[in-house]
Amino acid sequence: MSQPGGHERSRPPGDRGPLGRPPWGKEMNKTMNLKAGLLSALILLLLVGIWQLATLPAATGPVVTMTPEQIEYAKLLGKDVGAAAGDGAAKSGFPTPAQFGAKVLDHLASPFYDNGPNDKGIGLQLAYSLGRVALGFALAALVAIPLGFLIGMSPLIYRALDPFIQVLKPISPLAWMPLALYTIKDSNISGIFVIFICSVWPMLINTAFGVGSVRREWLNVARTLEVGPFRTAFKVILPAAAPTIMTGMRISVGIAWLVIVAAEMLVGGTGIGYFVWNEWNNLSIANIVTAILLIGLVGLALDQGLAWAAKLVTYPE
Repeated sequence: MSQPGGHERSRPPGDRGPLGRPPWGKEMNKTMNLKAGLLSALILLLLVGIWQLATLPAATGPVVTMTPEQIEYAKLLGKDVGAAAGDGAAKSGFPTPAQFGAKVLDHLASPFYDNGPNDKGIGLQLAYSLGRVALGFALAALVAIPLGFLIGMSPLIYRALDPFIQVLKPISPLAWMPLALYTIKDSNISGIFVIFICSVWPMLINTAFGVGSVRREWLNVARTLEVGPFRTAFKVILPAAAPTIMTGMRISVGIAWLVIVAAEMLVGGTGIGYFVWNEWNNLSIANIVTAILLIGLVGLALDQGLAWAAKLVTYPE
């Protein structure tokens, strides 16, 4: 607040921190994080309680019987038909939290076993999916980032390529799968191609936006100092656009991890998407829920890893 004479009123020395923020900001942030963590734990306990109540078998009611078709299918799967019929809803329906926890521990005990095409550990299936995502994502970065630099630095190229980008960007990545299978004739490479297609657009658009948003003053200074175009690109434009580029990469890896699950359900063979579909065919709901949880945790790890990398290239102005 300013005094009538135009002079700003001085504040007590302890009123503000060195960056103009209240000195108690860090303590408030720690308290807020603690409260948020406790609230998240309470929500989790509430959801688990609802899950437990929803999956409890009925106290009274008719005995669950199996149709002849269900009995035959259970025999084909090698299950004990008498045990399956006698357990009722506890084993034939949705798993309880205890059953789910036991299944998770069972998968974690041996995640990388390989007993044949349709019997692989869930860790091995995740590794197949992560390998496809990493390869498709890397190829998309090799194409999108240089092309985004070119688009961002040249208004002519931007106007020439913008119609193609706007037409191709909304197309679902899975729509490319039949064409990829027909032309490439390899399901693994087709899956990588689909990851490439879905990853390239966020990186391309964010790179072009970040390069085009670099302050003109910085470019004018580089031009005044007679800095060459390549050195300007690497020393001025890239550091300034890096946070926006990393944001595009973060969006891309999230979309890629979403798409690979659906793509592997279509092409089959290996991967966490195929694992989910195969367990659905086996009517193993506990395995499906386990895979869903692991898909979410891996997606969280990928997102947080790129968020950490984005902080490394973000500098205060």
